[in-house]
Amino acid sequence: MTTRVGAVLGVASAAVALGVAHLVAAFVGGESSPVIAVGSAAIDLTPEWLKSFAIRTFGEQDKLVLLIGVGVVVTVLAIVLGIASVRRPRTGLVGLAVLGAVGTVAALTRPTSTAVDALPALFGAGAGAATLLVLHRRLASTTATTTTGAEATTHAAGPATAQAGAETYRPFPDGVGRRRFLVASGVSLGVAAAAGAFGQLFSRRKQADASRAAITLPAPSAQAPPAPSGVDFGVEGLSPYYTPNAEFYRVDTALIVPSVPAEDWSLRVHGMVEREITLDFEQLMARPLIERDITLACVSNEVGGPYVGNARWIGAPLASLLDEAGVAPASTQLVSTAVDGFTIGTPVKAVTDGRDAMLAIGMNGEPLPVEHGFPVRMVVPGLYGYVSATKWVVDLELSTFEEFDPYWIRRGWAEQAPIKTQSRIDTPRPLASPPAGDVVIAGVAWAQHTGIEAVEVRVDEGAWTNAELATEDTIDTWRQWRIVMPLQSGNRRIEVRATDATGEVQTDERAEPFPDGATGQHSIVIQVG
Repeated sequence: MTTRVGAVLGVASAAVALGVAHLVAAFVGGESSPVIAVGSAAIDLTPEWLKSFAIRTFGEQDKLVLLIGVGVVVTVLAIVLGIASVRRPRTGLVGLAVLGAVGTVAALTRPTSTAVDALPALFGAGAGAATLLVLHRRLASTTATTTTGAEATTHAAGPATAQAGAETYRPFPDGVGRRRFLVASGVSLGVAAAAGAFGQLFSRRKQADASRAAITLPAPSAQAPPAPSGVDFGVEGLSPYYTPNAEFYRVDTALIVPSVPAEDWSLRVHGMVEREITLDFEQLMARPLIERDITLACVSNEVGGPYVGNARWIGAPLASLLDEAGVAPASTQLVSTAVDGFTIGTPVKAVTDGRDAMLAIGMNGEPLPVEHGFPVRMVVPGLYGYVSATKWVVDLELSTFEEFDPYWIRRGWAEQAPIKTQSRIDTPRPLASPPAGDVVIAGVAWAQHTGIEAVEVRVDEGAWTNAELATEDTIDTWRQWRIVMPLQSGNRRIEVRATDATGEVQTDERAEPFPDGATGQHSIVIQVG
């Protein structure tokens, strides 16, 4: 019985602590919530091999898995503290204080933290302690009943028997005490749920969603023509030419999606420039805008992996903005910072060499989704996202590679990261069982800012055969390919390789994504019927 009572005591107190902390964080900033702050700190401290494992294993659900893990750890700690505090309430209070201190330190050590970021953990710990004391008062009445019985035993059987009875803790000797405790625990859990719900109601995400819904994208000065006929074969199972926003990959370090209403957004351009520039969102939308089809890829993408997508972007050219600021000739790195303090370093030459690098505000005909950087993100063709595609960007500083190491560079990834030529088989799927005969094999290939010249396919290490290429849109977008091959019954191994516009053939040498992108040729095995 004591174990069950302690578990309820601990879980109810912890739930109230987290619910109140979430409510306070809604007004202070979602990143200051103890669970988010501790989880974000865990991401920063996680070794690179473990991060790569998490991305490979859990994909875009890696953050959810981490949050579930944090929740499980908190629950276990709460149960242990609750059980320990049944007889010694001070143990539970000390435990809550320690957990509150951990949350406070985690919140205050985030890159953009201020003193107020300590408030959610402090208020949460206080609410949890108050809950623990209230629930202990309910236990006190049952303890008093037990004590009264022990005193009666003292008069009837002597001091020795009384001492033995006092050492046996038996909560709830009657049904009344149990009901009081359970009612109090239920009320505590209700308070926790209400606090969490109100925290969600008043969260900045609601404000950001409302802000996004109110935006009408202006017509770009340089509008992209419609995608040429033939860019999409329409083969079943083949990735569509334009990746829908809801299906576009998302890989970043943000446990909670940063939420910035457009009316609160501003961008500062400074550092090695002749003049600083500050823009708000209205001023950015008023600038000449371009519209371009650009494929993005993540450096964490394994050969044949899903972390690549193509979209039509609208944004303000970066080069013209930097021209206005007057970039110093010695500047080699454009350091971009997100609202949560995350940093990316981009070669200055990559945003000033004529490619369509932009501060994007639109994606596939609508304002950027919040998950993809609303209100503003960077898009730079030809570079992996970790050196180019800052989401929720609020600061651009002209610097040098020697002067500053951004987030991923400090963790061993390469400074320079042009996207490597890759190709992928989309259909048939691995281990598929098509009937013997002509089988349609199709996929996509990309070599951003270089272009794809050819794609070849072979079966069972036979001769390479040229596949049909879809019409090229631009050298900054992927190309679909397809081929029909007669396949006999049995296990068949299919391989693909691409050749870029310079004539370089995709290497068959396998390399992991770390430190500058995976290499190798994608292959699958199918069972032909």
